Parts: sequence; structure tokens; C-alpha cells
Amino acid sequence: MSKPIPAANDDAPETPAVGKGRATPTRAEREAANRRPLVANTKEARAAAKADLQARRERARIGMEQGEDRYLPARDKGPQRRWVRDYVDAGWHLSEWIMAAMLLVILLNLVPLPDVQLWSMVALWGYMLLAILDMVLLSMRIKKKAAVKFGAERRERGLGWYAAMRALQMRFMRLPKPQAKRGQYPD
Repeated sequence: MSKPIPAANDDAPETPAVGKGRATPTRAEREAANRRPLVANTKEARAAAKADLQARRERARIGMEQGEDRYLPARDKGPQRRWVRDYVDAGWHLSEWIMAAMLLVILLNLVPLPDVQLWSMVALWGYMLLAILDMVLLSMRIKKKAAVKFGAERRERGLGWYAAMRALQMRFMRLPKPQAKRGQYPD
């Protein structure tokens, strides 16, 4: 190995460079340097943070209503779920009107005639059975068509239940909002 070449000033004693060239801070000094408020102290900072959060939430709400995948909850994401939503939104379903039928029965039960009250309840139960049958048939239809479209081995689980639950909601209350018009079934 070669010997290091001495510096121009030969009379200076060699002192090796040790450490980082400054004193190690004490624990108290480090903690004091790291201490900062958890929440913004100034009114302007709080207002800016609140406005930013509100803007992000509004963008997420609009994105969810429009069906943008990145804003959807996990249960609504993916091309198969989108196809099921479009298929359900394109048709008319008895189960959509179950809440309206229940409201009508409540109003009819205010009529002081026992026959009206009895037959309104019987009609509601009959309507509910028809709506459940409609949901079961829709579920079977969705599963069959999804297996053809996406392949039986690639079909996601729960598509039938997803379709039935979406059909149960009134059209104007569905989230994500319906993208397909009535009668425009997806291919």
C-alpha cells in the first residue's frame, strides 16, 4: 500500500477527524426541536384545511354519483359491478316501489274501516311476495348473463345479490346514480 502524501504544512500534528464536527444534542433539545402543535394554531390555517377537506369531500361525492371507480366503495368497483348496475337501471322492477306501497298501506291503516285496513295489509304482503319473486328472477338472470359475458370462471361472487339490492332501491335514490336509461340494456 502506498503511504498518504503529507500536507504542505509538515509541522502540524496529524489529528484524525472524529465525529460529525458538532456536539450531540441532548434529548431535551431534540424533543424541543420536534415539538409542534398537532393542529394548526392560526385561524387562516384552520380555515384553509377545512376548505381543502370540504373540496375533497365534494369531489368524492360527485365522483361517486357519476360512478368513477376511484371514488366508489369496494362493493361497487369493477367492470362486472358496473355492468350489473347498468342492467338493473335499464329495467322496471316491482321492488322499486315497495316503499311507496308501504307508505300507502300506512295511510290506508289510518282509515277507521277494518276491511280497508285488512285488505291493504293483504295487498301489501302479496306485493312483497311478487317483489321478492321478481328479485330472485332478476338475480338468476344476472348470474346467467354475467357468466356468458365475463366467463363462468371469472364471474364475481355476489352479483345476483348486488342486483337484487340495487333493484330494491328507488331509482332516484340509487348511488352511484343510474348511468343507463330505461330500456337501454348493456350488451
